[in-house]
Amino acid sequence: MQNNDDQKYMKEALKEAQAAAADGEIPIGAVVVWKGRIIGRGHNMTERLHDTTAHAEMLAITAATEAMGGKYLTDCTLYVTVEPCPMCAGALAWSQISRIVYGAPDPRRGYSLFSPSLLHPKTIASGGVLQEECSQLMLDFFKSKR
Repeated sequence: MQNNDDQKYMKEALKEAQAAAADGEIPIGAVVVWKGRIIGRGHNMTERLHDTTAHAEMLAITAATEAMGGKYLTDCTLYVTVEPCPMCAGALAWSQISRIVYGAPDPRRGYSLFSPSLLHPKTIASGGVLQEECSQLMLDFFKSKR
């Protein structure tokens, strides 16, 4: 189900991830899109905010719900550079987001490790969009920390 829009918006999420890396944060970025418009952006800010819940997805959800004027994100798509963790998947389920597109899988902490799925039953999720770029950003970040 990958299309040119998926790549276009994943590149925007990658910009957010690069901003996180520049701040010394784990380089994960996210954007929420509604009707072809980005209504929420976020990148990891757990170190800066001293908040373990300040994940890219959580910040993008908050910005998007503010823009929508309500707590639900039906008819929206979240683009995120790495597969969401269980906490973020739960928040995305509560937001009733219609679609999630991620770049790189997270085989250690991703929501897909859990069955049944943590996502809302109507949410469509897919991965692998610009996977190489998303994965490389994470690899480079952790190499620099060792």
